[in-house]
Amino acid sequence: MSTNNKLTTSWGAPVGDNQNSQTAGQRGPTLIQDVHLLEKLAHFNRERVPERVVHAKGAGAHGYFEVTNDVSKYTKANFLSEVGKRTPMFIRFSTVAGELGSADTVRDPRGFAVKFYTEEGNYDLVGNNTPVFFIRDAIKFPDFIHTQKRDPKTHLKNPTAVWDFWSLSPESLHQVTILMSDRGIPATLRHQHGFGSHTFKWVNEQGEGVWVKYHFKTEQGIKNLDVNLAAKLAGENPDYHTEDLFNAIENGDFPAWKLYVQIMPMEDANTYRFDPFDVTKVWSQKDYPLIEVGRMVLNKNPENYFAEVEQATFSPGAFVPGIEASPDKMLQGRLFAYSDAHRYRVGANHNALPINRPKAEVNNYQRDGQMRFDSNGGGSVYYEPNSFGGPKESPEDKPAALPITGVADSVAYDHNDHYTQAGDLYRLMSEEERARLVENIVGAMKPVALEEIKLRQIQHFYKADPEYGTRVAQGLGLSLPVEV
Repeated sequence: MSTNNKLTTSWGAPVGDNQNSQTAGQRGPTLIQDVHLLEKLAHFNRERVPERVVHAKGAGAHGYFEVTNDVSKYTKANFLSEVGKRTPMFIRFSTVAGELGSADTVRDPRGFAVKFYTEEGNYDLVGNNTPVFFIRDAIKFPDFIHTQKRDPKTHLKNPTAVWDFWSLSPESLHQVTILMSDRGIPATLRHQHGFGSHTFKWVNEQGEGVWVKYHFKTEQGIKNLDVNLAAKLAGENPDYHTEDLFNAIENGDFPAWKLYVQIMPMEDANTYRFDPFDVTKVWSQKDYPLIEVGRMVLNKNPENYFAEVEQATFSPGAFVPGIEASPDKMLQGRLFAYSDAHRYRVGANHNALPINRPKAEVNNYQRDGQMRFDSNGGGSVYYEPNSFGGPKESPEDKPAALPITGVADSVAYDHNDHYTQAGDLYRLMSEEERARLVENIVGAMKPVALEEIKLRQIQHFYKADPEYGTRVAQGLGLSLPVEV
C-alpha cells in the first residue's frame, strides 16, 4: 500500500470528506462547488476519449514560481508557505474565439492559465489577460461563445450576432471597452499582464478566511500592436506570438511576471460598493492595495507541442488546501465545465498524462476509462469505505464552511451598475487612446445588419460616459437615441 494514506482527488489534493456531499444547509440542495463530488460522478459516467471549443490556439512554456513575500497569515497553501520556496509550473497562453489554425494577432482576450505542481497536488489558476469578463453568470456562456464563433448558415464570423448579444447584455460593457482598446491586441505574449479575474477564498492555518484577487504583472512592460501591423502579421506570420515566446526562451531571454494579490476581509463583501463576486467588476486598488506574493519565470520550452501544450488541461476547480472557491456565479459554473471539457476532449484520465500529472502522490478509487495507461490500481481495494486499509478522507483538509442565506432560486446579482467602471476606464485614457478605442469600435460595428442593435449599444457607451457614446454615434453616422 501507499506510504501516504490520504484519499486524494485526481489532481493530488487531499479529500476532507468522502461520505457527505456539500449542500446549502442540512437538507440541500447539493452545491456545484463540491468539485470532488462532480469529479467522482463525471469520471464514473465515463468508466465504460478533439480541438478545444474555446482557447483552441495556444502556446505554452515551463518555469517556476518563487515566493518573495510572506503571505502565510492569509493562506495555508503549502507552496506559498515561505519566502524563497520554488514550485515548478506550466503556463498556456491562448486566444479565445479562433480555431487551432487562426492568427495570433487578432483582437481577442488572451487566456492565461497557470498550473502549479505543488506538494499538495496541482493548483490551476485559469485566468485571462483582463481583470474582468463579458458575462457574470455561467448560464450565459454557451450563448456568448456561439456569437464569437461561426454563423451556422454562412460559416462566417457574424458581427451582428456579436453586437446583438453585447447590446442585450450590458454587463459586458467593461470588458468590451478593454477589448476594443489598445490592450485588445498585445504585442507579444510576454508583454501583457495576467489575472485570475474571479474572486477566490484564501484560508489560513487557523481557519480564518479572506477574499482574494490575483494580478500577474509583466516585468517586460506592457506593449500592444497597432491594428494595421496586427492585420499585416496575421496574414504574413499567423503564429507570431507562438514564435516570439519560443524564441525568447530558447535564446535565454526568460519572461517573468510578479504576482500580486488584493486581499478583502470576509465581512467587507457585504458592504463593498460593487459586488466583489461579480467578475465584470474590479476592486479599487485604493481600497485593497496590491500585495506582492512572488515571481513567475518561464525558462523551458516544451519538447513536444502536442504532448505538453495541446494535452495540457486546466480547471479552476483544481484547488489545494488553503485556496477555495467564492460565490462568483461564473466561477461556480467553470468549476464543473472545465474539467468536464477535458474528460470529453482528452479523456477521463487526462490528469494522469505527464504534463498534467501531479508531483504529489495520487490515491483514489477512480478506475478504467479510455487510455488508462498506468497500473489502474492493480489488485488493490477499489471502493471506499473499506476494511482493507485503503486511502481515506482527512477531515483536517475539508474546505472551510461558507455561511449562506436565502432560498434556492434562480437569483440575479443585486448590483446592476454596468456603467461606472467602464466610464472610469474611458476617462483614464489619453485622448489618443480614446480616439483609437472609438475607431476600433466603429470599425467593428459598421457591418452590423440592424440599426437598432447599433443604437442599443450606443446607449450603453453613452451611459458610461456621454462623450464615449457621442463619439461612437458620430463615427457610425447615427444620431443619439431619444431614450439616452
